[in-house]
Amino acid sequence: MRTTTGHFTFADWQERVIGPGEDANPRLAHASVRNTFTGGIEAAGTHCEYAIVYVTAKTGSFSGMELLTGSVDGREGSFAVEERGFFDEDGTVHCTFEVVPGSGSGQLSGLKGKGGFTARHGEPAVPYRFEYETP
Repeated sequence: MRTTTGHFTFADWQERVIGPGEDANPRLAHASVRNTFTGGIEAAGTHCEYAIVYVTAKTGSFSGMELLTGSVDGREGSFAVEERGFFDEDGTVHCTFEVVPGSGSGQLSGLKGKGGFTARHGEPAVPYRFEYETP
């Protein structure tokens, strides 16, 4: 396994409440997000979809899928990751992710790996770590 690190920034975040209502708790929401990764993972304008459960106005959990096209430590291709996480009262987001088996393409074909990040409210760039292997 190799380990690489870097940062990502939110390029766009579009969220809408699915039900039961804007002020209800718990409530379900959907977010379409675009991120830009730099460092070991280089990927601009990723495609990410989250399902979010707000337990309170500031706490909850989420799961999602993200498609990244670019490179990992110089190897070009694309891959998808499945993400799971939670956010707490102070706005800190904790997330782990894992490569979707078989999703790697190009020089990233056969990619396996997992990683994570902790995002603190108000920080413009979020540090990530990614442990991976390729055939």
